[in-house]
Amino acid sequence: MKKTQLGILLGIIAGIIDVIPMIIQKLTLDANISAFTFWILAGFFIATTNINLKGALKGVVISILLLIPLAFIIGWQEPISLIPITVMNIILGSLLGFLIDKYGK
Repeated sequence: MKKTQLGILLGIIAGIIDVIPMIIQKLTLDANISAFTFWILAGFFIATTNINLKGALKGVVISILLLIPLAFIIGWQEPISLIPITVMNIILGSLLGFLIDKYGK
């Protein structure tokens, strides 16, 4: 499978994983859609960006960079919520980076 296709597919899976706890917490639909699309885009950018980093580190760096604009919006209302969001970003970003690097062609 091509890296771009794999990145989008794994981004969809990461989005589902991220949104499940949000649905359980009964967060708003716009927050769920935002998180889901965030991971699709993260998967795409991890797969297509040519920075000189490998695997998990590349995934973490790109996902954190993508989070920065959202962090201002999220942190403005609820700064404490940035802690679990950042942790989930590190976990899912590293998994995406590792899997895309390992299985993408």
